[in-house]
Amino acid sequence: MPGYTQRNTQGRPAGGWGQRAGRGNSVLAGLLLAAVATTLCAQGRDKYASERRHMVEEYIEKEGISNERVLESVRTVPRHLFVPSAFRDQAYYDHAIPIGKSQTISPPFIVAYMTETIDPQPNERVLEIGTGSGYQAAVLSALVKDVYTIEIVPQLGKAAADRLKDLHFDNVHCRIGDGYKGWPEAAPFDKIIVTCSPEKVPEPLVEQLREGGRLLIPLGERYQQVFWLFEKVEGKLKRTKLVPTLFVPMTGRSEDERDVKPDPDHPRLLNASFEVDTSGEGHPDNWHMQRQMLVKKNGAPDGNTYIHFENVTTDRPAQCLQGMGLNGRSVGEIKLSLSVRGENIKPGTEQWARSAIVVHFFDVNRKPIGEGHIGPWQGTFDWKKVDTDIAVPQAAREAIVQVGLNGATGTLDIDGIQFIPKPRRGL
Repeated sequence: MPGYTQRNTQGRPAGGWGQRAGRGNSVLAGLLLAAVATTLCAQGRDKYASERRHMVEEYIEKEGISNERVLESVRTVPRHLFVPSAFRDQAYYDHAIPIGKSQTISPPFIVAYMTETIDPQPNERVLEIGTGSGYQAAVLSALVKDVYTIEIVPQLGKAAADRLKDLHFDNVHCRIGDGYKGWPEAAPFDKIIVTCSPEKVPEPLVEQLREGGRLLIPLGERYQQVFWLFEKVEGKLKRTKLVPTLFVPMTGRSEDERDVKPDPDHPRLLNASFEVDTSGEGHPDNWHMQRQMLVKKNGAPDGNTYIHFENVTTDRPAQCLQGMGLNGRSVGEIKLSLSVRGENIKPGTEQWARSAIVVHFFDVNRKPIGEGHIGPWQGTFDWKKVDTDIAVPQAAREAIVQVGLNGATGTLDIDGIQFIPKPRRGL
C-alpha cells in the first residue's frame, strides 16, 4: 500500500544519478554483500535467490532502474526476512506489506527507486527517517559507509535493530525516536532519505544535511503525495519535483503540525476524468504507481482526455493507483461507474492479472480485509458505460483504487470514473 510510485519515463533527473562505483568501491560493496550471502547460506535460507532475481528483472529493471550497484544490493538482501512470516510468500512481489503497528514495508521498486535517486556513494553517511522493518537500511548498507536510521515506534525499532544485527549489517546504526528531529550528534549527512510522509520538510533535516547533499522525501496531504528531491546549495534547498507516491504519514511532531486532515467519512476519487496533468508528460496528477499508462486525447467520452493502458507481456503490471481514507463505520457502499473500451484483452496467468477496476480495503492496521471490483473485461469492444455497487467492510479504514490491465495483455481505455460513497444503513 503506502510506498507505491511510478518510474519517471523521461529518465532520472540531472546531476550524475546512477553513477557506478570505481574498482575499490565495488570491492567494498562486494565484501558487504558477500557477508550477507554467507549468512544466508549458513542459515539455509537462500532458496529465495531465484525469486529475488525474478523480482529485480520484472519489477525493477523493466521499470527503468539501471544503477548496477543498487540492483545487486536488491538482488542480495533477503526481503523475506524483513516481512512477517504470514506474508513471506508475498515477499518478492512488488507491493507493500503490513509489518504491524499500522506500518508497512515499501514495494521493492520503491526501495530501488529511492536508493538510485539519492545516488549513494561508498564514502557517504546516510540518514534514513522511518526504519520500519529495516529493509531500506539493509539495501543502503552495502552502498555507503554508514547508515543512521530512526524509527518512532519502539517495537518496530527494536525488532529492526535486532534483525539487522543478526544479518550482519554492521554499518547500520539504529535509534528509536521522532525522525522529525533527525540525529543531530551524527550530522552532517551526505544524503537523507525519508520513508514516511510529512506535509512539509522538517527544518532539523535541512540543518543536518551537508552542503551539496541530497534529501529525498514524499511530501503532501495524507493520501496525495509527491516525491521531492532537494539539494543543499549555499545553505538553501534547491528542489526538483519527481513523481506521485503514497506513504504512511510521518507521525510525532510532523503529524501534529499537519494543516490538511483526511476526511474518511467522505472519501473522494480525485482527477477521475484524468484531465489534470501538471507534468505535461502524459501522466495524470493524483494517481501513483503508473505503469504502462498514458493520457490520450481525441475521442474521449468524458471531457478532453482518457487514460490508455497497453501491455504485451503476460502478468506484467499495467495500472495506476489512488489511495484514500475510508471509514467503513459510516460508508456502507460505493457506487462505481465509468466508460471503458478494450482491444484484444486476454487475462494473465495470475489471479490478479485481470483487466478491471479493483477497490482494495484495509483495516486500522493496514491489513487487507477484502476488495470489490468492476470487470474483468476481455476481448475487443467499443466505448461503453458500466457500473456496479461495491460493499464496504465495516472494519475498513483505508482503500486503494487500482485501475488497469493489471497483468492482462491488450489495450484498455478508461474515462470518467464516478466514485460515489453511500452511507451505511441504520446511520
